[in-house]
Amino acid sequence: MESGTETSKHSSKAYKTTAIALGALMSSTFAVQAQDALEVWSRSGPQAAATYEAVFAAFTEKTGIPVEYLTALQFDTQLQARVAARDLPDVLIYDQSSMAAYATSGWIVPIEPETLAGYEEVSDISWDSVKMANGSTYGVPFSQHAQITFVRKDWREKLGFDVPKTHDDLIALATAFATGDPDGNGVDGDTFGMAVPGTTSRGFFAWWMFSYLAQQGASYVEGGDGKYEVTINNPAGVKAVEWLYDAFCKDPNLAQPGAMTNASATPFFAEGQAGIYQTGPYAITSFTDKIGAENLEIILAPAGSAGSTTLTERTSIYFGATSTLPDEQKALAEFLISQEGQTLGMTAPGQPVVRLPVNTNLVAADIYEDPRFITVAKQLEMSELMPSDIDFTAARLEIAETFQTLFSQCNDDIVPQLDRLAGRISEELEAVNALK
Repeated sequence: MESGTETSKHSSKAYKTTAIALGALMSSTFAVQAQDALEVWSRSGPQAAATYEAVFAAFTEKTGIPVEYLTALQFDTQLQARVAARDLPDVLIYDQSSMAAYATSGWIVPIEPETLAGYEEVSDISWDSVKMANGSTYGVPFSQHAQITFVRKDWREKLGFDVPKTHDDLIALATAFATGDPDGNGVDGDTFGMAVPGTTSRGFFAWWMFSYLAQQGASYVEGGDGKYEVTINNPAGVKAVEWLYDAFCKDPNLAQPGAMTNASATPFFAEGQAGIYQTGPYAITSFTDKIGAENLEIILAPAGSAGSTTLTERTSIYFGATSTLPDEQKALAEFLISQEGQTLGMTAPGQPVVRLPVNTNLVAADIYEDPRFITVAKQLEMSELMPSDIDFTAARLEIAETFQTLFSQCNDDIVPQLDRLAGRISEELEAVNALK
């Protein structure tokens, strides 16, 4: 992947142009095709796909409604092809962050939560998260989690460190991992402090940075109810970015090689090359298998000056606009938010697709039979959601591109870069009528 603002910016603008054009196409006449099975898409790897297949099999056995399931790793690209064909999947299970873009383009339809059996068992905060700025609901909550902090416990103890509680503790531990010999192979400095997913793909670097900025009282934007002001270049934003800049650009560099282009930092942590990783709890099972439960610990995010806030991530269920099976769409959503569906999403063979349940009758630590999920649930209570009541896609891409460039070049150009970024975010917010 190329790391340059211009290259990525052109692809961002092209995506927006395509979305607008396809949205206009969708708003014309839809082709109605007869079908027997409910077509469902998710963006999932093989392990998560196995879990979904088990969930859908149980749904079909319970209701008699067949499901045709597709895991679309290039989700947006494949979805746009179906938009062009005027034949969307019946149900999409995807990131909450995409809701506003899909709704604005006319690809998904609004729903009335009160018409779903079991809607009252879903938490109010989950229902609030799937509302657009105009108050309409476009998704059904399915899964929730916050970014959590993984640490190599055996490395930490070998080097004589306590569990990090503050940002100073975190940097000290990461520095020790990057300069010492935590893996005991007799070589200093061949390991790294932090595994970092610095890719601009889907704006992922912006997601990863969100938590560390929030912990220092900084944010990309502030506001709500569809109106936001840009705050990344205020004094708190500058201070927080300077802190991260030091982690990437000073000696030692705490991130693994290629951090600024990696689509996934997971192998660097799982294979014993980095000692700290902030990511989602979906990695718990695979990390435990590779590293061993005795060598892995999940901790609350070490606190900055503003606390231990991390990013909330949500997965929601969307109803495709061309579907001719509204009753079946509704039936699947009802099953997926039920205690049975949520439990299967956590326990069916494969990778959990329900990280923490949105159904308030369930306790994750009890279902997983894993006390580490007490920490995962507590971190969720200390987390915040990136704007999802507006289409924040283009702004998120601008953020990721700017910081990838800044931390790749390490040219001390922090304040001018943040000012330029603030201007670009403002332009993107104004384009979707979301600038306060």
